[in-house]
Amino acid sequence: MREKFRELVKKKNRIYANLELLHWDLETKTPVKSKPYLSDLVAELSMQEYDLFTSDEFINLVENLNKEKENLSEIEKKEIDLSMEDIERMKKIPADEYEAYAKLTSINQSIWEEAKSKNDFSIVKANLEKIFNYNKKFAKYRRKNEKNLYDVLLNDYEKGMDTEKLDIFFSELKKEIVPFLKKIQEKKKTLKEEDKINISVDEDVQFKFAKYLADYVGFDFEKGLIETSEHPFTLNLNKNDVRLTTNNKKNMPFSTVFSIIHEAGHGIYEQQTGDELIDTLLGTGGSMGLHESQSRFMENIVGRNDAFWKPLYKKAQEFYPFLKDIDFEEFSKQINKIEPGLIRVEADELTYSLHIMVRYEIEKMIFAGDVSIDDLPKIWKQKMLEYLGIEPENDSEGLMQDVHWYCGLVGYFPSYAIGNAYASQIYNTMKKDFDIEKALENQELNKITDWLGEKIHKYGRLKDTPEIIKKVTGEELNPKYYIEYLKEKYSKIYKI
Repeated sequence: MREKFRELVKKKNRIYANLELLHWDLETKTPVKSKPYLSDLVAELSMQEYDLFTSDEFINLVENLNKEKENLSEIEKKEIDLSMEDIERMKKIPADEYEAYAKLTSINQSIWEEAKSKNDFSIVKANLEKIFNYNKKFAKYRRKNEKNLYDVLLNDYEKGMDTEKLDIFFSELKKEIVPFLKKIQEKKKTLKEEDKINISVDEDVQFKFAKYLADYVGFDFEKGLIETSEHPFTLNLNKNDVRLTTNNKKNMPFSTVFSIIHEAGHGIYEQQTGDELIDTLLGTGGSMGLHESQSRFMENIVGRNDAFWKPLYKKAQEFYPFLKDIDFEEFSKQINKIEPGLIRVEADELTYSLHIMVRYEIEKMIFAGDVSIDDLPKIWKQKMLEYLGIEPENDSEGLMQDVHWYCGLVGYFPSYAIGNAYASQIYNTMKKDFDIEKALENQELNKITDWLGEKIHKYGRLKDTPEIIKKVTGEELNPKYYIEYLKEKYSKIYKI
């Protein structure tokens, strides 16, 4: 039985790898007119995965092995637990609906790109409504003890998470960060802040610097590569084939910088999962929140740290010559400037989670039936004005800026804010073990990646996120470290 299980898991992983390759191609190099064809291939492969995991053969194997778990290895026990969860989730969704949804979310990527480029929400509105309706329907099929439908999806991305916990989490951020942001905004009125780093830089140069930075922070190019896409992302076939993308913006060269450091954080996590997890169901990063903690740790705690840039600044000037006219102290202020903006991926550290709060509250409203898809542009503007004091002039910089909803990632956004909190909590523990700033100044980033690899990355999905966080930090998710980190850092920068 164990041999047959291994054979089917290997087959499942091969299907997944081919799906990832198709997604990679769709979002990077596929000709426009070929996208419907590749979307059909995605749907077909998705059905192969569905058929495998809901087949009588696989279900019987898993159920029988579950009865003999005492004879299994730690890895096999976890695989059986996850397989039981996947079977339970997938078999409740009718095959024809699963296939239709897979095809819809695949082709909708290119439709979203068109709608965004033309600033025309009507192009993608009907499909977005279908995606939310499918998610509601699937949640109804799967609902057990959850208090509401939205909780079913939240638990998919962050096990054990629900609206009750997230409401408490976001209320803490709202109570502390919103008024703190207003204090900074008041202080900024007395300061003369010029934008000195949004200078036009050739996109090919940005891409070369992105590759240099990814390598510098520890991304292994013998196990990975970088390409460009409309929305930056990371995917992995296994730990030896991890792929990153970036979106080079000609007049925002540091968007590329922090985007690639962020994605490298994801990629390093995948590359440092345990060798013994290859060809198992565990050879990838854990929950979305934990994964996001690794990218946000690298992007902000490392990438916006003075100690990171001190030994790197001359090299940065080679790629971006305009930096030669900016002294280091001013540069540090520029990359850590607080400026509420419309675009989540460009948001500063302080306002980032407020962008997530907007999306979380909208998702809750949709699942509660409080708003329709037609209401979204108006609701989006209202919430941006409430939390950030600004509102978008169009939908491309509003509710169409992110691809997530349009490719089916509903319930995913809260993991970004949770990841920020985890990152600060992990940082609080790491700095007790060694001097992080000294390691950065000495260009010893391996001390950081080795620590993360040993404490977090090597486990892949072998351990659940709450277990890892408790083991590493000594406590469960606690937003106080995130709030303290932000207040301490920006009180010092803005002298408040």
